[in-house]
Amino acid sequence: MFLGEFEYKVDDKGRVPVPPRFRVELKGYVVLTAGLDPCITAYTAQEWKKVSEKLTSAMPSRSKLRRLNRALFASAFAIRLDPQGRVALPVSLRTHAGIGEEIVVAGANNYFEVWDRARWEEEKAQAREQAWQIAESLEE
Repeated sequence: MFLGEFEYKVDDKGRVPVPPRFRVELKGYVVLTAGLDPCITAYTAQEWKKVSEKLTSAMPSRSKLRRLNRALFASAFAIRLDPQGRVALPVSLRTHAGIGEEIVVAGANNYFEVWDRARWEEEKAQAREQAWQIAESLEE
């Protein structure tokens, strides 16, 4: 389970540290893809396999599913962590997420996200504002 938020800077080669707590779960590599929100979503190999299997077993003739597959898999990268526990963020994913120099790595249960710091602050404020409404709707 990925918990917490961690602030880092992107180095001049586009690398960012992965929080030490997260490295154990990743077992040396991570799958990065364009998030559905303006962020990068990161999965363990095991979790990415579950996502893949779920989408593969769904009805492939649906145009929305085909689009989702294209969006997720065409933008996905399997990347090894370097010996210092850093990951190089592909330019296309940094562009998608609007990532500048300062980022936040945020745990999101069975995956984590990489956000531009300013965008993360906006997202976090909105999430906190709407959390009670979302929680109440789940109870119904």
